[in-house]
Amino acid sequence: MPEGHSIHRVARVHRRWLVGRRFTADSPQGRPDVAPALSGRTLLGVDAHGKHLFHTFEGDVRLHLHLGLFGRIRHFRSEAPLPSSACRLRLASDAATLHLSGPSACELLTPEAEATLRARLGEDPLRADASPDRAYARLTQGRMPLAQALLDQGRIAGVGNIVRAEALFLARLPPLLPASELERGAFDGLWGAMRALLEDGARDGLIVTPGAPPLPSPGRKRAERFCVYGRTGQPCPRCGAKVKGQTLAARTLYFCAACQGVDRVKRPRWPRAR
Repeated sequence: MPEGHSIHRVARVHRRWLVGRRFTADSPQGRPDVAPALSGRTLLGVDAHGKHLFHTFEGDVRLHLHLGLFGRIRHFRSEAPLPSSACRLRLASDAATLHLSGPSACELLTPEAEATLRARLGEDPLRADASPDRAYARLTQGRMPLAQALLDQGRIAGVGNIVRAEALFLARLPPLLPASELERGAFDGLWGAMRALLEDGARDGLIVTPGAPPLPSPGRKRAERFCVYGRTGQPCPRCGAKVKGQTLAARTLYFCAACQGVDRVKRPRWPRAR
């Protein structure tokens, strides 16, 4: 599933190339619930909050998109190819066309419904209106492991498994620390790490963690952009200990036990990683 930086990057592309254009809309997949309301309207604005995209068309018609695990958006600035039969929504104009396929959400929302949805989302580190105070208050509710709480989109919006692992590593925080025990000073360091990683990803299209090991070969670039994510059994770039990978709430958690003080936190019984 795309993390928040990818969605903000898409929003920037849409604001630059799609806003101000009038589109015709159809659904090659045969789902006519959204397209008729959009066709013939001009796109006025695009906004991102966490992993959600919001498009506002003239007449206050609002489109909400969430790509989920399988969603994909393809953009074309000249003649677009014919869409596949899996294309959920096509927005076409003379100079720019969008093909959307496989989203978990593609729906029209009233202004009130959009406001309700946004209120359920946590603070997004990439948004100018994000409040670290509100984020800290939500994140530290209850004794859920900190690493698990970070993936709750109602606490912090836009954080996925990569940002979670790398930010906890940069902040030197134990991933199993009960969220309620996170001190404000430690949170500020974690918030800053998450924001820096997401900002870099939104700007560059990918995340490269500061301190990640150098790239010895072109065939292994993905794993070597990170310090711990996807690097189970490899040496920690900070201390040399082996990076660990364990299952937490059906997701693989990556961490360096030595650097992140895991031994100082009472650990639950881990399910065996698969």
